[in-house]
Amino acid sequence: MEYAERLENVSVLGAAGKMGSGILLLTAVEMADLSLLPENKNKVFVLNAIDVSQPGLKGLMNYLRSQVLKIAEKKTVMLRKMYGDRDDLAENRDVIQQYVNDVMSVIRPSTRMEVAYESKLVFEAVAENKALKVKLFRQIDENNENKPWYFTNTSSVPINEMEKEAGLEGRILGVHFYNPPAVQKLVEIIKTENTLDEVHEFALVYSKKLRKVVVPSSDFAGFIGNGHFMRDALHGIREAEELSKTYSYPESIYMINKVAQEYLVRPMGIFQLIDYVGIDVVNFIMGVMNPYLSEEELHHPLLEKMLELEVRGGQNSDGSQKDGFLKYEKGRPVAIFDPDQKAYVEISGIKDKCDEILGPLPGEQVSWKKAVRLKGEKKDEVLTKFFNALKNMDTTGAEIAIRYGKRSKDIGKQLVESKVAFKEEDVNTVMLTGFFHAYGPINQFFD
Repeated sequence: MEYAERLENVSVLGAAGKMGSGILLLTAVEMADLSLLPENKNKVFVLNAIDVSQPGLKGLMNYLRSQVLKIAEKKTVMLRKMYGDRDDLAENRDVIQQYVNDVMSVIRPSTRMEVAYESKLVFEAVAENKALKVKLFRQIDENNENKPWYFTNTSSVPINEMEKEAGLEGRILGVHFYNPPAVQKLVEIIKTENTLDEVHEFALVYSKKLRKVVVPSSDFAGFIGNGHFMRDALHGIREAEELSKTYSYPESIYMINKVAQEYLVRPMGIFQLIDYVGIDVVNFIMGVMNPYLSEEELHHPLLEKMLELEVRGGQNSDGSQKDGFLKYEKGRPVAIFDPDQKAYVEISGIKDKCDEILGPLPGEQVSWKKAVRLKGEKKDEVLTKFFNALKNMDTTGAEIAIRYGKRSKDIGKQLVESKVAFKEEDVNTVMLTGFFHAYGPINQFFD
């Protein structure tokens, strides 16, 4: 079956969700582009957007139309060539509107699973619940004569277990997009021992056409991205717990969050990142991974305590940040939750004290925004100078930062040694591309 033929009828499960909507958008554009090629003029492309929420699907269609319009405006020159035989499309606005119509005409929103029974490819982006995923795969597979391929967006559940329990015999592949899929360049691809070569090869071609950076991962719970992030987050929580023996929880969380962001030159602090992903999601993924780990415990009671107090983090439907460990106003942290007092404490009231405890940064401070703009040897030179200066400072902040950086490096090397990642470069690529770090965790800075 050729590439275009496989994409003639596709379904996305969980289409109205954050991940599903992005996967749907990317796939709809790819299918529409294929439909405009001369060799495909007689093919009918159908993309089923399946979700249990009717209101969610309504919002999805509005989101897709606005996003496709932006995409069309960015590639008007290409579209004029694609519609070169259309004399009726004289103006750019005509070409753009036609393209929006062509992309949207591919999409069929539905709350009925039955529409997937004719699909040749199924993307799954439902909740991180193995039983639910397996149930959906089984239902479709038992009613679909095409023996479809299944691309699961799971970020933590081993693929081989779903393959076995759903009886898919090599027709399932982990295709883990990063959030948001339409923006993030990284895709982790995870094969099982049974994955058919043609399934894997198709996924590589598809990802390349979407201009994604592909990193392979072994089929072990959490894969590379969460394999590093969950352990990194746990280290940050434990550091805050240790500080809380001397200082209040808000002070401890503020200090560790600042160290992770400013001292380690990251885009956001570790508690802010946990909030972004969702405290409930982080706790759940740790719970999925933990049974597969024989020599470490991936769990912390602070996460469960926050959830008991109904502090969850995550994002609103418009993309704005929900309150979690930190309270946000216009996207900026303004307070920190105290689980003992069950209330938020204003950062302005503890900032000066905490900054004094941590001590100053090196004189030539390197911001994340500056670091990510640097390339190659220049970046290595600037970061080496910064971290060498940090290692020579006798301050609380420097001590915590160096310990944190070394732990991050150890986690990365552990992923390679345990063969979750095939090489050190893969770990670094995931953290650079998927988490927007300025440098990979396996480096010379923390030797």
